[in-house]
Amino acid sequence: MRRVPAGRARAALTSLLDPLVLAGRTAPSRALFGPHETNLGRGRALSDRHVAYYARRAAGGCGIVVPETASVHGGDHPYERAPLAADCGPGWADVVAACRPHGALVLASLGHTGAQGTSGHAQTALWAPSAVPDVVTREVPVAMEQPEIEALVAGFAAGARIAVAAGVDGVEVDAGARSLLRQFASGLTNTRTDAYGADRPRLLREVLTAVRAELGPGRVLSLRLSCDEEAPWAGITPDLAVGHVRELAPLADLLVVVRGSGLAPSAYRPDGHTRPGFNTELTRRVRAAAGGTPVVLQGSVVDVAAAQRALEDGVADAVEMTRAQIADADLVRKARAGVPVRPCTLCNQACQVREDRNPLVSCVADPSGEAALPDGAGRRVTVVGGGPAGLEAARVLASAGSDVRLLERSDRLGGRLHTVAALPGRDRFADLAVWLAGEVARLGVHVELGVAAEGGDVGATGARRREGLTAADVLTGAEPPPGPVVVHDPVGGPVGVGVAELLARAGREVTLVTPDAVVGERLGGDLAPANARLARAGVQRETSSVLRSAGDGVAVLADRWTGEERRVPCAVLVDAGPLLPGDVPPGAVAAGDVVAPRTVLEAVLEGRRAARAVLSR
Repeated sequence: MRRVPAGRARAALTSLLDPLVLAGRTAPSRALFGPHETNLGRGRALSDRHVAYYARRAAGGCGIVVPETASVHGGDHPYERAPLAADCGPGWADVVAACRPHGALVLASLGHTGAQGTSGHAQTALWAPSAVPDVVTREVPVAMEQPEIEALVAGFAAGARIAVAAGVDGVEVDAGARSLLRQFASGLTNTRTDAYGADRPRLLREVLTAVRAELGPGRVLSLRLSCDEEAPWAGITPDLAVGHVRELAPLADLLVVVRGSGLAPSAYRPDGHTRPGFNTELTRRVRAAAGGTPVVLQGSVVDVAAAQRALEDGVADAVEMTRAQIADADLVRKARAGVPVRPCTLCNQACQVREDRNPLVSCVADPSGEAALPDGAGRRVTVVGGGPAGLEAARVLASAGSDVRLLERSDRLGGRLHTVAALPGRDRFADLAVWLAGEVARLGVHVELGVAAEGGDVGATGARRREGLTAADVLTGAEPPPGPVVVHDPVGGPVGVGVAELLARAGREVTLVTPDAVVGERLGGDLAPANARLARAGVQRETSSVLRSAGDGVAVLADRWTGEERRVPCAVLVDAGPLLPGDVPPGAVAAGDVVAPRTVLEAVLEGRRAARAVLSR
C-alpha cells in the first residue's frame, strides 16, 4: 500500500503512472521528458534522429514529451545545431506522428537565449533587456528597443502558429535559466527605466498572451519559469517568484518550476554533487501560489520512488524526469511492470552536449540505445570479465537468447564502477553496477567469481595498473603515507579532481598539478563548481604545469609555456593518469579497458558492440 501523508487520508493519492488532463488532452502518465540540447539536428531543423529519440520515450510510457527548445528569431543561434522554430514544422509533425500512437502529449518548446546565446553563428549583436555584459562570455548585448520587443513577441506567436499547424498538443514557453524572458524578469539583467523595467514580468505576459491567441483553448500552454536565480542581491528570489507565479499562472495550463541564471547555470542541471530533488521545497511553495494550475517538479528527480513521493506529498502534479529517461527510455513502462529501471548516474558526462565538439546526446548507462538484436538462441557464449563492459556484453547476449557464462577473477561484479563510485558526487555509479549485476542474474547468466580464464568469446578483463600510488589505489582504500600530497592529473576528468577533494577533506595538504590551463578541463558543466569545491577544501591548484620529477620531499614542476621550473612540497605523489590496457584472451572480441583505458560510457558501449559482433558471427 502507498503511504498516506498526514491530513490526506481521505484524498486519492496521485501516482506517477496516473493520467494527467491538460486543456482537455490526456497524458498517459505524469512523467515529463523535458527540453534539452541533443545535437541531433540537420541544420536548424529537427531530424529523423530526433523523431526516433522522442518516440522511444513515448513508447516507454512518458506522459509529456517536450522536444528541444526552438529559437523564435533567426538572430538567436545559441549553439551550432540549435533548432529554429521557422524550420521545425515538418519535424514537429513527424515527432507528433511517432508519439501519438503511444498516447504521449507533444509540446513544442519556444524560446530565445538573449545575452546567454552566442554571436558566433548569426554574427549579429545579442539581444537583451539592458546592455549588461554576460557573466560567461563577457559579450555586451544590445539593449532591445520597441521594434525588437515587438519582433520577439511576433516570433513567439509565429512559432506557436507553426507548431499548431504541425499538430502539436501545445507549446512550452521557455523563461528558464538560459532564456531572454528570464533576463527581462530579473534585476540582474534588466536595468531599464521604461515600462519593461518598472514591470519586469510584462514581456512574459505579452508573450504568453500572444501564444495563447495562436493555441486557442484546446491546446496546452506550458511555462518553464526560473523561480530562483541563486543571486539574492538582485536576481529573482523565491519570494519574488511567488509574486510572478500568482500573476502568470492563470495564463498557463502547466507550470514547470526551475532555478538558475547566467550566474548559476549549473543550478539547472547539476551533477551528483547536488542532492536529487533539490527543487522540492521551491516547487511546493510555488504550487501553493499557482492557484490550481498544475505544477511540475524539475531538478535531478531520477528515481521512480522519489517521483512518487513528491506526488503523494503534494509537492507537484507531475515530475520532469529527463535524465532518468535518457538513461532508461522505458522508465514508466518498467515501473508499471515492476521491473528495475536502469539508473541515471547524475554524472552529466554524455547528456550535456552544448560544447564546441558538438557530440550527440548520449548516456554512460545507455550510450547508443537498444536496437534490434540478432537471434542468439542456441548459442553458448563465454564472457571474461565482470566490469561494466563484460556485464553489458553478458546482458545483451542473454537478452538475445544466448546461454551466457560470465567469468570474473575477483570476488564481486562491477569492476571499476565501484572505484568510480568512491569519488565525490559519483556514488550512483555503484547503482549502475548493482543494476547490471541484477540484470544478468534476472536473465539467467551463469556467473562464476574468483575464476581467471584464458579464453572466451568476449574479453573484458580490465586494465593493468601503473607503477606507484595511483588514484585507483586511493579510491579503493589505500592510505597515502604522511606529508604533503601532489595529485598529478594529465587527464582533466573527474578522477584527479575527486581524489584531490577526498584527500583534502581528510585533512591532507594537497596540490593538484595539471598541464591544462584550468583544473578539470573535461568536466563540462561541473567545471566551475569543481574548482569552487577545490578552493573551499584548500587544494593548491598548479595549472599549465608539467611534472618533471618527485622525490626528497619536493615535486619539480615546469611551466608548460616557458619551461621555468618551480618546486612544491611533495611527500606523496598520486598518479591520476590513465591505466594501461589489459590482455585480451585469445580469440575473444575485446571490450573495455583491454582495448585502451576507457570511460564507463566507452566500456558499456564496447561491451554492447562486442555482444553484437559475437551474435553476428
